[in-house]
Amino acid sequence: MKDFILKPCTRRNFLKYTSRLCYNVGLSSVLFAGLKAEAAINSTKTFEPAYLKLQKTGELKKRANELYAIMESCELCPRRCGVNRLKGESGFCCTPGATLVVSAAHPHFGEERPLVGNGGSGTIFLTHCNLRCVFCQNWEIAQLGRGNESNIDELARMMLLLQKMGCHNINLVTPTHYSALILSALDIAAERGLRLPIVYNTSGWERLEILKLLDGIVDIYLPDFKYWESDMSAKYSSEADSYPEITSGAILEMHRQVGVAHPAKDGIMQRGLMIRHLVMPNNTGGSENIMAWISQTLPKDTYVNIMAQYNPLHKAYDYPELSRRITREEYTKAVNRAKEGGLTNLDVQGYWLLG
Repeated sequence: MKDFILKPCTRRNFLKYTSRLCYNVGLSSVLFAGLKAEAAINSTKTFEPAYLKLQKTGELKKRANELYAIMESCELCPRRCGVNRLKGESGFCCTPGATLVVSAAHPHFGEERPLVGNGGSGTIFLTHCNLRCVFCQNWEIAQLGRGNESNIDELARMMLLLQKMGCHNINLVTPTHYSALILSALDIAAERGLRLPIVYNTSGWERLEILKLLDGIVDIYLPDFKYWESDMSAKYSSEADSYPEITSGAILEMHRQVGVAHPAKDGIMQRGLMIRHLVMPNNTGGSENIMAWISQTLPKDTYVNIMAQYNPLHKAYDYPELSRRITREEYTKAVNRAKEGGLTNLDVQGYWLLG
């Protein structure tokens, strides 16, 4: 198997500074034996992930084949480029045809606490992205595609190794354009004993037709809701003016499939919708409107992570309105609007900004 970069706690620093490690099962199991926490093992004993039933009936493989067929004139994402990725063509996301490229796979401790637990979230960072945001914190991966070519069998082996290391879930970051390959790998991994919940870690900009093919496969949806206004998404995410409309519809479909996210008795999340919103300077994302929409449209106990870690990276300094960190007032307004709307299941990461 090829070497993959073992990377860690904060996304950017862990992705940038740590060294490569060969994902050989014997070697990894020695180095990371301490991560196989008893809590991580116990949390999966009574849990059955959604995809197992579909794998046993052959439906999982059928869904993967349907997604492969869509790649022949690719419409996996709202860009709907129409290129034949099965023949090696690349669309807007710049993914090299149907070739899988992975930047990193490791237990990640910088995600939401119910995903991390004691054993970490088994995060697989996939390269390329269909939004190409000007402020992207992982632009080397998402836009330059820095990573290692892999294949379906290796991806399945990564999933199984992360399970062996004691991770609580398989967390697929930016999975949309690789969905066919992911389902094929998942079919193999499930046959070989994978029993962890699948986390679909996405920008939120998802076609309903594709999400419906994931129904009964994904256990935890982890979408961003970045923008409320289309002119903002068009300006900062490569003309994606449909982002607010498509993402709000996608989030409703995700909720229909998996429902409200509540952790199990051990505090680990196994199923449900977990929404992320990054508060940005000068109300670029329309935070208060997004909080109002969630509170008016979804159950009051919907899990919402109000993130405070915006940092002006990549091309952000080309835009004066994005060239600084957020203020206490900006973050407080977003949190207060969520509370005023009656949302009760809030992950308030920027508590220090609240005084």
